[in-house]
Amino acid sequence: MLIYLSCVWVVGIFVGYKIDLPPWFCLLALLPLPWLFVARPYRKQLILVSLGIFLFVMAAVYAYGSLYSVDESKLRFYNDLGPAEIKGTVAADPDVRDRSTRLTLSVDAIFVDGAWREVDGKALVVVPRYPEYAYGDVLHLAGELETPSPIGDFDYRGYLAHQGIYTTLYYPHVDVLGEDQGFTPLAWIYALRGRLADTLAEVLPEPQAALAQGILLGLRGNIPADLNQDFVRSGMSHLLAISGFNVSIMAGIMLGVGLWLFGRKRYLYIWLALVAVWFYTVITGFNPPVVRAAVMASLFLIAEALGRQRSAAAALTLAAAVMVGINPYILGDASFQLSFMAMAGLIFIYPVLRDFGRGIVTSRLGDDGFFVSLADMMVDTMSAALAAIIAVWPLIAYYFGLFSLTGPLATFLATPLLTVIIAIGSLAALSGLVSLPVAQIIGWLAWPFLSLMILVAGGLGSPSLASVQVDWINPAFITGYYLALAAAVLLHAKRKRLRSLVAGTAGFMQGSVGLSPGLSRGIRWLMVALLLLAALVSYTAATLPGKDLRVSFLDVGQGDAILIRQGNRQILIDGGPSPQAITLELSRCLPFWDRTIDVVVLTHAHQDHLAGLVEVMRRYGVRQLIYPDFDYPSPQLDAMLALAGEKEVACTVARAGLQIELGDGVVIEVLSPGGEFITGTASDVDNNAAVLLLRDGDITFLFTADILSDTELELIYERAGLSGTVLKVAHHGSDSSTTPQFLAVVDPRAAVISVGADNTYGLPDDSVIALLGEKVGADNVYRTDEDGTITFTTDGKRLWVEVGD
Repeated sequence: MLIYLSCVWVVGIFVGYKIDLPPWFCLLALLPLPWLFVARPYRKQLILVSLGIFLFVMAAVYAYGSLYSVDESKLRFYNDLGPAEIKGTVAADPDVRDRSTRLTLSVDAIFVDGAWREVDGKALVVVPRYPEYAYGDVLHLAGELETPSPIGDFDYRGYLAHQGIYTTLYYPHVDVLGEDQGFTPLAWIYALRGRLADTLAEVLPEPQAALAQGILLGLRGNIPADLNQDFVRSGMSHLLAISGFNVSIMAGIMLGVGLWLFGRKRYLYIWLALVAVWFYTVITGFNPPVVRAAVMASLFLIAEALGRQRSAAAALTLAAAVMVGINPYILGDASFQLSFMAMAGLIFIYPVLRDFGRGIVTSRLGDDGFFVSLADMMVDTMSAALAAIIAVWPLIAYYFGLFSLTGPLATFLATPLLTVIIAIGSLAALSGLVSLPVAQIIGWLAWPFLSLMILVAGGLGSPSLASVQVDWINPAFITGYYLALAAAVLLHAKRKRLRSLVAGTAGFMQGSVGLSPGLSRGIRWLMVALLLLAALVSYTAATLPGKDLRVSFLDVGQGDAILIRQGNRQILIDGGPSPQAITLELSRCLPFWDRTIDVVVLTHAHQDHLAGLVEVMRRYGVRQLIYPDFDYPSPQLDAMLALAGEKEVACTVARAGLQIELGDGVVIEVLSPGGEFITGTASDVDNNAAVLLLRDGDITFLFTADILSDTELELIYERAGLSGTVLKVAHHGSDSSTTPQFLAVVDPRAAVISVGADNTYGLPDDSVIALLGEKVGADNVYRTDEDGTITFTTDGKRLWVEVGD
């Protein structure tokens, strides 16, 4: 009955998408009732039919009214009418991306005809990443309200509509009118989620940290685009999305832990799993797919505690009906459909495949023994992967035009890693609330598993072999496919009872602990821990820094970022324009366990040098910050200085004569700015940037930031000791710098231009390239847009260079 009523409700919502049924149609539910007096044996069926008609009509009326009722009281009524002013409250945790932030704003007033008018509706607001906003902030915005436009073939309008958003606002003027006006418990949850995410970012390098945030917290904004594509092509994207799959694994883990700790006494293992599932739901910010999965898992667990027969189908359909009732828009949402079908596949198809596979194992290897346990575990994992793929592949092909050929193998390899990542990653994030050093040690244990998952996605996500384009899928085929699949499952169900997903997960865990029947459980876990520890120690030893000086010009796009390493000392000059790019480059250059930078130097407060440094200050243990105190308004600079104060970082003003000792005679000296700032030029902030000279024996590096010809001439007049075996060319190769006189004094042997590929400024300038070619030779001019990260290594006498590092 529960399945029937849930399905009727969902079908009513679907019909409401298409048809405007009048509310009086619900009176049709009265038609079957007179038959109660003449068809007594069918009373139950007649009551169900009557109730079904009523639910169907009400669901359709509810859905149509939610979707299509637009008047002056709705925000979307004012879309595309030119500039507007609105007031509203940030209604969800801000979605922080690499260079921007997306705010979901619950709008309550709009300024129309000289007065504020009450309205209702949500808007998606895109603002710069800095300054930062928080859940519960009350904002006044001035900009243009727009109806969402398609992005290529992607129905962006429909995507937002499924979230109840019909209005977008891009980079408006924003004034903060108030703070902390959200629902207090939800604000606490978002704050907790933010702290957990910060902990993962502080204890793990990139992209492992972003992957952990995506798997554990549903924060996917920091995952690099190429890694995201690898997961899509390899058929592993469902592992990234917080979904029923993740919740099932969490429930399975906690059931196993609970049974190990308490046995079956007083069902404590069930309560432990319930608490864990809902805590997981809370820290993911009540993401709808997680709530749906948590509701279903809770129904399973409560039924188990009450000693009643579990019903996976009823739990799934009820969960879907509840979610659709709360938000009718999600019925058309691709993530909802994928999550629902993946869960259905795990419930209905997985047991069939597993039983079939185990039957083959038993017939060939027998009922017991090490190899039987190993084979059963492999069958279980592969069956789960195949079940999910069989259930969702038509939807993936329809929505994304893609079918993964390597999905089963990739999921088979990655699923065990996912289990470990959820367990250890959660422990690392939670321990960070108490002690960051402890969290870092636990994070080291999670790092190899995250790295292995990235390796699997990258290896099996190769564009040439991972997937094929599918353009012929249409809704009629999808409907036919699922009808045929349902018929096959029903036929099989007549012969054998299906078992639930949770039971399967628990069974998988129980099976996995029987791999080595001759050893006790404690010794097996100790062996695993020792092997992991030995691997980590070996890798750590292999990544210890050498004694030579290394200078890396990092490929961070259109901006500057230079990493200097001397033994255990590390100095970062500028952070480039992208937080994601600089953290990825630092993670590539530094050992995974090293989360400290001794000195950060900001040459000047332009976005292409500064934006990445804020994230570096947030993630790394920075001991000293050096920057010129030239007055220049910048939200990023304000954010960085606030972080420096919060973390008690020593701040030093960059002025000529300041020296930084790196040990073994290696010294960095500030050459500019001098005693007084240069003013009245085309760009004073550029001309007062910090110019640095790095000296190691006979080898020198001159870092000229974005200074213009004014400062170059000033340095020549002041006889600032200019010399540079390697010259970091000023201002990304612009013709506003790098004069012939300056080059003659510096007399470099090699030159490096930090510049982004296909940048809109047309840099570097051809005249600068020609001038450098004449001075150092064309082969000694290096560019980050062509060569990637460029690393020079020197022992003070000789110099080596590597490109594409």
